[in-house]
Amino acid sequence: MGTGKHRAPNPQRQKVGSMVAAGAVPLVLALVGTGTANAEPAQSNTVSQREQAKQLPAADASDVVPYEGLIIPDDTHSSLQWARPAPEQSYLAPVGVLHPPIPVEPVPPIAPPPGQFRFGDVTVATPDWIDHEQAIQINDAAAVTEANLATFLDSVGMERSRSDRIAAQTVGTAAMGAVAGVSSSVPIAVTSGMVGAAAGLVAGLPFAPIGLLVGPALGAAIGTAAITVPAAIVGAAAGAAVGAAGGFIAPARVLGD
Repeated sequence: MGTGKHRAPNPQRQKVGSMVAAGAVPLVLALVGTGTANAEPAQSNTVSQREQAKQLPAADASDVVPYEGLIIPDDTHSSLQWARPAPEQSYLAPVGVLHPPIPVEPVPPIAPPPGQFRFGDVTVATPDWIDHEQAIQINDAAAVTEANLATFLDSVGMERSRSDRIAAQTVGTAAMGAVAGVSSSVPIAVTSGMVGAAAGLVAGLPFAPIGLLVGPALGAAIGTAAITVPAAIVGAAAGAAVGAAGGFIAPARVLGD
């Protein structure tokens, strides 16, 4: 199995970046053209410009750069064109001798299974109430975080199978830790949300009637987040530490073991 080191940067990532930059050009030109068209011409030239406008042919549409990439099925919540399949788990290299970080090729992210969220080595079915675009954003963020961690581990001398193992366990247990942290904070968060709603109601009174609706809702959201967000961060940090340690000390395996 290759280590993924000392190879050229990912051409797919560069290609996607070039397409985004090129696709912005027609939009900028269109906005500039709209601003020019809306400017009022000088009074002395109004008639002549109208006559010229009748004689000029319609302007051609700006060139559109087509997006060319992999066709990702609708049930696979990902937009990462350079993603790879999940690696084999039958081989795990020793930790080896580590060294300070050196430049290495970025590790490609791992594509999620169809119809599921993937947080490292943890996968769960995507709930029906999650919007498709939101599901893509969640999976993409988790996959890129995992890939960045694996890239760092590669850069300090770990073989790819060990880098993948540590990165996957770190992200997976971080996700579970965040859920556990939020769950444990629910009773306190409910109370905090009620206090926030009451404060929002008072603050919204001068802006009645809309303030009576927005104030309590905003106050409740802030009050709840004040408890659940720190709890999620603490839980995620603890879970990540456990996962990283577990991946680091996992015994090496060879094919057939």
